[in-house]
Amino acid sequence: MSAPRSITIGLLWHSSNAGNLGVGALTVGNLIAAREAAAAVGLTPRFRILEFVGDFGGAYVTGDDIETFQISGRSVISPSGYWKNLSSLDCILDIGAGDSFADIYGAKRFAYLSVTKEMAYLRGVPLLFSPQTIGPFTKAPFRGVAGHLMRRAVAVVARDPQSFEVIRQIAPAARAIQSVDVAFRLPFERPARRPSKRLEIGVNVSGLLFSGGYSGANEFGLDVDYAALMRRFIGAASARKDARVHLICHVNSDKLARDDDGAAADQLASEFPAAVRVANFASPSDAKSYIAGLDFLTAGRMHACIAAFSAGVPVVPIAYSRKFSGLFEGVLNYPFAVPVKGYSTDQALTYLLDCLDRRAELAAAIEAGQKIVASALAAYDVELQALFRAAAGRVRA
Repeated sequence: MSAPRSITIGLLWHSSNAGNLGVGALTVGNLIAAREAAAAVGLTPRFRILEFVGDFGGAYVTGDDIETFQISGRSVISPSGYWKNLSSLDCILDIGAGDSFADIYGAKRFAYLSVTKEMAYLRGVPLLFSPQTIGPFTKAPFRGVAGHLMRRAVAVVARDPQSFEVIRQIAPAARAIQSVDVAFRLPFERPARRPSKRLEIGVNVSGLLFSGGYSGANEFGLDVDYAALMRRFIGAASARKDARVHLICHVNSDKLARDDDGAAADQLASEFPAAVRVANFASPSDAKSYIAGLDFLTAGRMHACIAAFSAGVPVVPIAYSRKFSGLFEGVLNYPFAVPVKGYSTDQALTYLLDCLDRRAELAAAIEAGQKIVASALAAYDVELQALFRAAAGRVRA
């Protein structure tokens, strides 16, 4: 018997060691999807993670079939860097760090996302946009470039209906696919629970929102006073004799102090000593496994919310951008969230405490939504298998 054919797959804008565990969860989920799709078409995959500079102590995404290449300004302009690296790839899965294919993070980030795609096209490497948020694109030049890049892709896979509509508007000739976030595939182990009537309440305080955004001026436009809301909810939950609060971090960054959940958790732990300041997690699966042992979670990080949802834990996202509403309401029909607009801080607190008491209702909505996830992930699997079949027969330039 002949050995299965091999295929080398580039994972662009993924990460083996991001302090943002959401990006790590995307990487692990996409690796699982790609391995299964390759096996389904009789191929043995090897992976090269084409990653930005990480801010974690060490790599938590490793394996005998995985290697990494660091993207930087120097490696992109060097003929012996990123350009040469592309020559040994059969295809690329580009996940855009989840939500970075947009102009809201500035011209520099958009330029990196764009140039690395265009170089792959010039090298003749088939590129597929893995499930991600597409847009927003608020200025005409960015929309023009984004449309060009999506039209040249094998397919563009949206993880929410709003992103799908953006593809249709600015790149109607692109092959657009509706799927869902690949982090739903992230493996975990549910911890054993001792019989107890105590409620284990998780609170993931986003360091970014707690700091007022990157600028401190609430550029996300939240109507609620986020820091005040978190303090008041933690205080109310901690006052319950039947409950314990867990302060959970999902983004840890020594390089971006305003983005660090750990700093916010430390501050709140000093203010609410009865709360448990959970130690920083070693990997995305460790975070999901811990969350799976809770009775309730409210979170400002979307992938902490996804971890809870996919583990069946009642969760209320603090939805600071359309990526939350697009996924949870638009795809999963899950209406429980504190929206960007429309709630005062008092109303949001009342809502969170009400959802805490309605956990059974939230759990039922999650159970219904999990059935949607399976079919949405299957749509992406079809695209992966088609890409890998075609790429395996491609003659590299």
